[in-house]
Amino acid sequence: MTVRVMLISPAMNAALREARFDGDSPLDRSGRERARAAAGAVPVAGLALSGPSGRCRETAGALGLAAHTEPALAGWDLAGWAGRRLDEVAAAEPAAVAAWLGDPAAAPHGGESLRDLVARTGAWLDSLGGPDAPGASFLAVAEAASVRAAVVHGLRLPAEAFWRLDVAPLTLTELSGRSGRWNVALGRPLTAPPVG
Repeated sequence: MTVRVMLISPAMNAALREARFDGDSPLDRSGRERARAAAGAVPVAGLALSGPSGRCRETAGALGLAAHTEPALAGWDLAGWAGRRLDEVAAAEPAAVAAWLGDPAAAPHGGESLRDLVARTGAWLDSLGGPDAPGASFLAVAEAASVRAAVVHGLRLPAEAFWRLDVAPLTLTELSGRSGRWNVALGRPLTAPPVG
């Protein structure tokens, strides 16, 4: 009962360029243009989904997807750090940032810990592989943190491995399998097929 889950990270925006804790800012002009250009490279799926952030929904629209919003694919809840740049937070709260980076159970910002993020994303991923969904395919535009969390959960990696995974904008990560046994194909750039 194999399920195919394809996760596309959203296009670039100003918050990402500035290393700002904020997934809800709109795409910038370049991000919109790149997403529109990549629309022809989006794989076909039985159900298209999007994380609830503006960046995910706008990317899904620019890719030509009629995506349903999936709350479980919300970005990492960093509460008190939302909207702030990483360098600002690190300068103001160095011990808190060190705890956040070093302890998967820490949530010094008042939001989700890394373990909570991986558990939330993993529960969603595993819910897709039930006996009622054999051969199903899902395509979701999801924040990079959610993509990384899905890979950590899917491969049963320690939560600390999250920090070793990079997810570039507009890349496709594919998980196939079922709850308890996932295979992963990482980070294929979405590029339009050549014309001609």
